[in-house]
Amino acid sequence: MNRPAKAPADLHPLTDTTANERLYRYESSVKQAFDNIVPVLKQIASERCDPDFVDRAQQITAQEFGFELPAHILDTAWATGLDMRRLFAWCVFETYRRVSDEFFNADPLGGRVGNDFQAFLQQCGFHLMDITPCADGRLAHAISYVLRLPYGAVRRKSYAGSLFDIENTVEKWIETELMRFREGIPNRADEPTRYLKVVIYHFSSVDPAHQGCAAHGSDDEAAAREGWERLAALRQAIENGFCCGASVGLLLIGMDTDTDAIRVHVPDTNGYCELNQWLDVAKVHEITRGLSAAEARTRIAELVQAHMPGSHAGGAQANGMGASSTDGLSDKGMLQLIARLIENNLSQIDYVRHFHDGHYQDIGHAERFIGTGIGFEEIQLRNLTYFAYLSTVEEGAADLDVGIKIFTGLNVSRSLPVPIVVRYDYHGNVPGARERAVAHCERIAAALKARYPALCSDGMLHCLRAVRDCDAGTPIELVGSSLEPVTGGMH
Repeated sequence: MNRPAKAPADLHPLTDTTANERLYRYESSVKQAFDNIVPVLKQIASERCDPDFVDRAQQITAQEFGFELPAHILDTAWATGLDMRRLFAWCVFETYRRVSDEFFNADPLGGRVGNDFQAFLQQCGFHLMDITPCADGRLAHAISYVLRLPYGAVRRKSYAGSLFDIENTVEKWIETELMRFREGIPNRADEPTRYLKVVIYHFSSVDPAHQGCAAHGSDDEAAAREGWERLAALRQAIENGFCCGASVGLLLIGMDTDTDAIRVHVPDTNGYCELNQWLDVAKVHEITRGLSAAEARTRIAELVQAHMPGSHAGGAQANGMGASSTDGLSDKGMLQLIARLIENNLSQIDYVRHFHDGHYQDIGHAERFIGTGIGFEEIQLRNLTYFAYLSTVEEGAADLDVGIKIFTGLNVSRSLPVPIVVRYDYHGNVPGARERAVAHCERIAAALKARYPALCSDGMLHCLRAVRDCDAGTPIELVGSSLEPVTGGMH
């Protein structure tokens, strides 16, 4: 990841260059750790005929990776040959574990505690920000990089096509409102704030016909429309069940996966937005780049206000929104929040221009492994992981099949296996939660073996199983792997 030179004069006055440097160091170190695996294994393979091969292999990996290879794979190389596929999968899993441990132990992104943002969010009239990006790995960094939000202060749950589960979100809304009522967390139930649901769909400026959202056939209009329909249905569901339409705020955002520039569909006072009207932050960057920081903030606020549609009670009804009114404070707060997101995104636009020469070179998929189950808070980097959130393979079969198709091109075509991390986070204060999480992992691993038998029998799919107590805030716990020293395929 070479950084091209760029004159400071090209940067926006609101760009946080210190944060950009820190984020780039983290991105570079993590991705380099994964990308070093193949070159180092090739070096090891070239020395497998040496009489001291095992010692030499361990010396190389200790120097290059900081860990040793599993002895049970190396020790049998003299009889069965060196199984490079198993070594590759093991290195991917060990690298993931180390990256995950660093994330939870050291908080390298500094986003674990988000008290300042939470206070700002409540000032804007919202008590929780629930964001759904697409499960595409090119959006995995949407929180910590694209929007520059502290990951600990927002809820993120990715779905293919950004088509979130409405029932699951209603359950989360109920849980949040109950916490406010019973414990005053994150604020008291009598305070006039709302739950905010955000959908981030995506598109490609470099290759719009092929590198847009696969779940929508690279049809940007469909991606925006169907994301909006989910938002509208969520509000309608809560209104129908609880008669409190003003308690849910809705926000639709588009994201260019090539440049990380966003476009915001600014809503009106009824929460309605125009699908064919948005505020393009790349254009905001150009408009305000020559201003002072204070002037730029003022101009951004003006642009946000100008892009808010007029009162569209009829349009809102047609889109399933209803015409529920909101107070002036909440409307002003939404505009303030949008202005903050835009300002944050200006730094990311310059990040991509500075460190990635204007747009990412990997405009398509370049994920390093598949993550499936529930969790993965630590995955905050673009194109690191393809997500498939699920409780059963059957319910997530379509998403998993997409992931396998992606990795057939990325890995299998190069005779490398598909690495899958099955992960379940649990609440340690609930009796038996860990045991149930482990059982979930075992069930999913067995179902993966049944769904992709050819890949498993050929050693082209390997699975790591992990759980994590999200109440304790501790790192992941490994509970099993298909690479354990036993005979057969996945276990």
